[in-house]
Amino acid sequence: MSTRTIAGQKNLQDIRTGSKDGIGGSPLRPDGTLKVKGEFAYSSDLWHEDMLWGMALRSPHPRANILSVDISEALKLPGVYAVLTHEDIPGSKFYGLEIQDQPALAIDKVRYHGEAIAIVAADHPETARRAVKKIKVEYEVLTPITTEEQCLNPEVYGYVHEPHEFKSHGHGNICHSQKLVHGGGVTDEIRALADVVVSGHYEVGMQDQAFLGPESGLAVPAEDGGMDLYVATQWLHVDRQQVAPVLGIPEEKLRLTLAGVGGAFGGREDLSMQIHACLLAQRTGKPVKIVYARDESFFGHVHRHPAKMYYEHGATRDGKLVYADARLVLDGGAYASASPAVVGNAASLGHGPYNIPNVRMEAIALYSNNPSCGAMRGFGAVQACFGYETQMDKLAAALGMDPVELRQLNAMSEGDSMPTGQVIDSPAPVAELLQRVKDMPLPPPLDLANLDVRTLPGALSNTSHGEGIVRGIGYSVGIKNVGFSEGFDDYSTARVRLEVIGGEPVAMVHTAMAEVGQGGITVHAQIARTELGVEQVTIHPANTEVGSAGSTSASRQTYMTGGAVKYAAEAVAQALIEKGRKRYGWTHNDLSLIGGKVVSESAGVLVSMVDLLGEDAIDLTREHHHRPTVPFDKETGQGFGHVQYTFCANRAVVDVDVELGLVKVVELTAAQDVGKALNPLSVIGQIQGGCTQALGLAVMEEIIVKDGKVRNASFTDYLIPTILDVPPIPVDMLELPDPNAPYGLRGVGEAPTVSATPSIVAAIRQATGIALNRIPVRPEHLTGTL
Repeated sequence: MSTRTIAGQKNLQDIRTGSKDGIGGSPLRPDGTLKVKGEFAYSSDLWHEDMLWGMALRSPHPRANILSVDISEALKLPGVYAVLTHEDIPGSKFYGLEIQDQPALAIDKVRYHGEAIAIVAADHPETARRAVKKIKVEYEVLTPITTEEQCLNPEVYGYVHEPHEFKSHGHGNICHSQKLVHGGGVTDEIRALADVVVSGHYEVGMQDQAFLGPESGLAVPAEDGGMDLYVATQWLHVDRQQVAPVLGIPEEKLRLTLAGVGGAFGGREDLSMQIHACLLAQRTGKPVKIVYARDESFFGHVHRHPAKMYYEHGATRDGKLVYADARLVLDGGAYASASPAVVGNAASLGHGPYNIPNVRMEAIALYSNNPSCGAMRGFGAVQACFGYETQMDKLAAALGMDPVELRQLNAMSEGDSMPTGQVIDSPAPVAELLQRVKDMPLPPPLDLANLDVRTLPGALSNTSHGEGIVRGIGYSVGIKNVGFSEGFDDYSTARVRLEVIGGEPVAMVHTAMAEVGQGGITVHAQIARTELGVEQVTIHPANTEVGSAGSTSASRQTYMTGGAVKYAAEAVAQALIEKGRKRYGWTHNDLSLIGGKVVSESAGVLVSMVDLLGEDAIDLTREHHHRPTVPFDKETGQGFGHVQYTFCANRAVVDVDVELGLVKVVELTAAQDVGKALNPLSVIGQIQGGCTQALGLAVMEEIIVKDGKVRNASFTDYLIPTILDVPPIPVDMLELPDPNAPYGLRGVGEAPTVSATPSIVAAIRQATGIALNRIPVRPEHLTGTL
């Protein structure tokens, strides 16, 4: 059969300009309008006929031995179908993201305030609540282990996990540690090479992910003895991997489907209600739904590690860094969660995007009786950035240099080496990013003579008419890795199907990617349109029927699952072209799919995809693995540990009421290299969102923990930025392709969260002259009323 050329080059040009929703466009999110209008179905909206409601009894003590649990009165309550303790668990009693050290229900002791001890299934949430109150627990209350000193002296203060209990490969109350030595390390001889030395102790409070949709899901028993779980999570397959052993069923009999997710930021990477709902459904044979209340959400998920840090930097008189010394202590709380990976990031990224010939670092995560900490946006790099960026400002002051110039003088670039010995083999425009934020126009200066008091700190309370208001400007830059590191086989799976529906070629994309608000489903459709030359793309619900997509974390989903969609779509396109070659005998080497047609660069349009596909469908699945990494050497921290780096610089302008200690961020500028913006509007949204979360850490957000107990488990007392607190966030976006990444893209979501906080604190510091070595900055830090 001969080639059927339908049109020539002129038609190709028309086709190429036909689609605006492929890569590089900014189509709107399909879920955006529904969410704004309150019509989106979240996991808490799940419903099933005859379903029961699950609820947990949680410990009021951070550390106690459980002497007895009496569930008899709870079981007598009409409407109660089951009350379970750890004795009722049919399979493994422990689970964990990296280390299986956390009991599904407390066994003989509790290790943190809010740990689940028993669970109830009842016909109404109020019945479940009443039943929980009827469970009687007798405790032997113990003094909690909460401070660094206590944790590091277990012989005196005790163990969070006794030596004979299963726990990490650490020792004592140390969950994980990582050392790093680069160059000559830090010795007396190295120190002697520096003309100027600055040092400081820094502290970061415990931040919460503060996602607005509480943990929720629905477990439905299946006829095959398995379970169907509909849940808001960040990683379906790793949830299944942890839940199935506890239920005592093979993984293939536990099927997970993603339900509507109301934000995540790392807080859904660990299990919350998944095991409890499934255990109750398994016992009762009925569907069981669990929805956390807000206070239970604070107890039921991990938080950002609070940190105590020591930094010392030495430099020559002209500002070149000679050495850096640091020690980071992260409080991991009662269970390991992602602490080992957080420590790895803190150690390897803990000296920032700077060339430093001699480095020493030690990062550790502790077990304590404080709330468990794990993944949160920025993942180990946020805490360190506050430390090393504060040091850069301190060093600039000591040298009498401009803080931006000092940073640029020492900024790493492509071809330089990280302190881990890894060569940066893609663009690293650190100095350029700093220059870009410095060059962007400043907001109008504070005009005390013509003030609109609504623009001042504390404006809505009418606290000032301009008296005591001063303005400051601060700069910072940060570095973050992308994807999973240290030898983890990080991969994602995508299935793409192409067929004719209603006379049009239609692509279907099926992955297990958790859409938690990052916009992945929009980007996947854009990739399919670009690679397959179609307009119509449907997104299959995310579930475990297809291979793992990995976690929606570490800025990795567009890189990893987007890459998998690209490769699967390319395979489908090639299969369709081969089909045409067989049918028509094409010999062209320049074939592609554009505008619903198979085209040749030299011969023009050959055939429509509808004609070529006919009744057939092409359905292919591909995996995307990023290039391999290796674990860091335990003692030296050396190794190719990260697959990609991303950089963001910020400039903050703040007004401070020095009498009342109130801060208003006037503007927060960002410049970031994104490699390739697959959806520019979404990319800018991610950068602005990351900056906003960093603003929260700088001046508002902290879980207050005293003696192991959470004191502010509500959005009344835990403050997060609202629209009234968010300033203009101008974004300057660079697109310098990474040759190792799909489309050259670079992970986006975390870098601004890492970098923006220090710029805000630096601006407050410049305005007030106060050292400010702890975040969040509170009014009492500025007024001296601690």
